[in-house]
Amino acid sequence: MFPSAGRKRGRYAAGGRGAVEFGSPLSEVVEALGRGFAERELLDWGGVALRLTGVTVLMPPDFASGRAVFRTATPVVMKGSGHGEDGVRATRQDWLLPTEPQWAGYFQGNLRRKAETLGLDPGVELVSVTWVGPKRSFSVGQGLKPGAAVEVELTGPPETLQALWSWGLGQANAAGFGWVAA
Repeated sequence: MFPSAGRKRGRYAAGGRGAVEFGSPLSEVVEALGRGFAERELLDWGGVALRLTGVTVLMPPDFASGRAVFRTATPVVMKGSGHGEDGVRATRQDWLLPTEPQWAGYFQGNLRRKAETLGLDPGVELVSVTWVGPKRSFSVGQGLKPGAAVEVELTGPPETLQALWSWGLGQANAAGFGWVAA
């Protein structure tokens, strides 16, 4: 996040003082990133030169109550099935927004798949979507990925909620989508 940078249509803006956050639900990945960044003064991130002035490791909240409210700083993208009401594939790029009826089901499935991938208890549930930001689309690879920032209430095992906080919500997290604001 670079608060003083001017907005650029279709991409994240960088410039001036700011912060870049990297995350992973795997502690080994976070530790390796931290060590690597601590040894550098400059990071070339997609052609943008970032001068590193500090590295801070943020630990996820404990979520001991088994409840969490996550608000994303970047849009959450979710892809639907692409099938029409007749069951026939109508499109390959069926991106869903949080205001669409199918979104919650695909989002719930994404949460469970992430937990299963990490060998964690997949008993995480979407309780409600409490806020939806404006639609935003970003170019990643070929084509645009549309989504919207969201605030969601989840319940589940604390370790699973911690992993989701560190991983991000929705799809394309490695491209910066669905980043949970600390």
